[in-house]
Amino acid sequence: MVSKASEDGRSGPSRRSMLASVAAFAGFAVTSPAGAVNRASDRIEGLLAAMTLEEKAGQLSCFADMIRPPIADMNPLVNIRNAQTLIAEIKAGRIGVLMNGVGTAGALEAQKAAVEGSRLKIPLIFAADVVHGFRTVFPIPLGESASFDPHLAERTARGAASEASASGLHWTFAPMVDVARDQRWGRVAEGAGEDVYLGEVLAAARVRGFQGKDLKDEDSMLATPKHFAAYGAVTAGLEYNSVEISDATLREVHLPPFQAAFAAGALTTMSAFNDINGVPATANRRLLNDILRGEWGFKGVVISDYTADQELVAHGYAQDDRDAARLAILAGVDISMQSGLYIRYLPELVGSGAVPMAVVDASVRRVLALKEALGLFDNPYRSINDKVEAMRTATPALRALSREAGGRSIVLLRNEGAILPLPRAGKRLALIGPFADDRDNVLGAWGGFFADRSLNVDLASGLRAAMADPASLIVERGCEVETTIAGGFERAVAAAQAADIVLLAVGESQDMTGEAKSRTDIGIPPVQQRLAEAIAATGKPVVVLLRHGRAIALEGVVRDARAILATWFLGSEMGNAVADVVFGAVNPSARLPVSFPQESGQEPFFYNGRSTGRPAPTDPNAQEYKSRWRSIRNEALYPFGFGLGYTSFALSDLKLSAAQLGWGDTLHVTVRVTNTGLVHGEHVVQLYVRDRVASRTRPVRELKGFQRVSLAPGASREVRFELRRENLMFVGEGDRWTVEPGMFDVWAANSSVDGLQGAFELLKG
Repeated sequence: MVSKASEDGRSGPSRRSMLASVAAFAGFAVTSPAGAVNRASDRIEGLLAAMTLEEKAGQLSCFADMIRPPIADMNPLVNIRNAQTLIAEIKAGRIGVLMNGVGTAGALEAQKAAVEGSRLKIPLIFAADVVHGFRTVFPIPLGESASFDPHLAERTARGAASEASASGLHWTFAPMVDVARDQRWGRVAEGAGEDVYLGEVLAAARVRGFQGKDLKDEDSMLATPKHFAAYGAVTAGLEYNSVEISDATLREVHLPPFQAAFAAGALTTMSAFNDINGVPATANRRLLNDILRGEWGFKGVVISDYTADQELVAHGYAQDDRDAARLAILAGVDISMQSGLYIRYLPELVGSGAVPMAVVDASVRRVLALKEALGLFDNPYRSINDKVEAMRTATPALRALSREAGGRSIVLLRNEGAILPLPRAGKRLALIGPFADDRDNVLGAWGGFFADRSLNVDLASGLRAAMADPASLIVERGCEVETTIAGGFERAVAAAQAADIVLLAVGESQDMTGEAKSRTDIGIPPVQQRLAEAIAATGKPVVVLLRHGRAIALEGVVRDARAILATWFLGSEMGNAVADVVFGAVNPSARLPVSFPQESGQEPFFYNGRSTGRPAPTDPNAQEYKSRWRSIRNEALYPFGFGLGYTSFALSDLKLSAAQLGWGDTLHVTVRVTNTGLVHGEHVVQLYVRDRVASRTRPVRELKGFQRVSLAPGASREVRFELRRENLMFVGEGDRWTVEPGMFDVWAANSSVDGLQGAFELLKG
């Protein structure tokens, strides 16, 4: 990776040293990609020399696996090949990767066709969208990100890889590492939220989890940080939309999580659907060649997203399919997914001179090196064992991990009068709402693609299992997610009147989040809001169990409920995980990875924006001609990093080791955290900084570290952070990473809007 020069002419810190700082905060080591992709082996060079042009194009082609199809086709609008055709194509050397198939029997048939039936006996890679689980499903990545726990993220990715690899898979198209600042975008559910630093830490953790200790291990899965790049910045949060972005914002916000993932060992990435300033990512030479391979020295494989190369025609960037194949391969896309453009057009493109043979050879060399890194040439039938598949699928350990992850992902947003946790006995409860006993909306986006739905635990089942008297729980849906039920409101109101406390299960269905699920209004669907108003009119205390895959704009009685739990889509063990928190078996400790706006119209909203020349004052009577909305201040209802628990914590004694930070020195920041409540709990202490004056205006705050602290009642502990100049860098003039001497504010905080404040000066080197 290339060092950037600072503006005073000194050699600035490299991006890799910055990643090392991220790693130090998170407690993991930065690793390098496996050497297998750095230099082609004699075996690879021998194969390359023996291959026909068509066989080379085959290695660069990925198709849906209809030999062992998943439960449902992910895109029925695209014509996919049947099993017999696929076997024939594999034997002819015209396919290098199969995706989204399940089961060892089909994998064995396909791999035999490749290594025993094809001329050069090159093994297939089996890939799949294993995003947050396989048969056993964990919380959606956004929900799990609320845990602020990279070790948990690594464990769930490891669990998913163990289960999926047992079904004959080698490669997952995850993690998604797109920074998402607009909650209208449906795919915010798949990532780590709005913050760059949290995104870096969790990207690295998930890569380590998927890949394990050695890519050749039977339970290792190749990770694919995606979507490269700036997919989370689509205009207006509209899926597949254009991205207009400065180079500084691209480099500061959207690229760092990819670099963290590559530093953790990821060997592949996936190009994005969107364009960037008019150039589609899948044909973007500057992005894929100049930055990714040139500046960063990435030696791995780039795969297109689903038919993204063919979509260059609809973008208006390619004249036709042939031109699209030419543009994609020249830009640096090694593998074409599902469109078939490479196998169809690359031989002729090379023959006509439109694409140099050296370009194709470079891509083939990278793909073969990837297969070698996975150990497939020496062990082509790795991860294909029906006995192992049975032993590693839906195990008690995986279900326990799903339940644990669910409990650690739930954010307590409101708890007036400490109504939570509820007692397990002595109260009559009414569980009301479309998700009360619903088992179809617990997994979330991408969760149901391979899941064993028989494992799904709904809220009613989870709550009853935890109650001393299950009969004291009354269950009524009241309405569906977006439609009424005949007599539903009346029965729900009657249930509320018969209960002491109402648990109101409202929010989004999983079909309202994920890919192609952008929303203009991110509030509760109107029919559910009306149901909530009817229930609140009974006067019974209401606890909201919010179901969602993004930040939600809450209003009315839902916003004003006695308690609110952000429960996301928690996966297979959702009902049990929610019950654990509701009844106090788990003390909630998660924090929001996205800001909850007051209204949908505030989007895109994120905590780390820059100050205007007329920032809104704290005095509500001095708001004229300031940066605010006409009806509301431009601030979050619940900010990034916010979360409550069943105990309380206090921060005190903020100390900086020095008032000045030398150019090559380390500043130590310490703060004492005390459990001031009555029960044991965990707190997430967060470190933020602000560069007061710079040659390019800086965010009002930026997260630079966090630590989880577990304390008994009355106990306290000193928490220590480190800051170096690498942590203070930004992209300045000439799109160079730089850092400038001057004053910086620092906060040890409970969220992005509070905390104990200090200051230090960065000295000139």
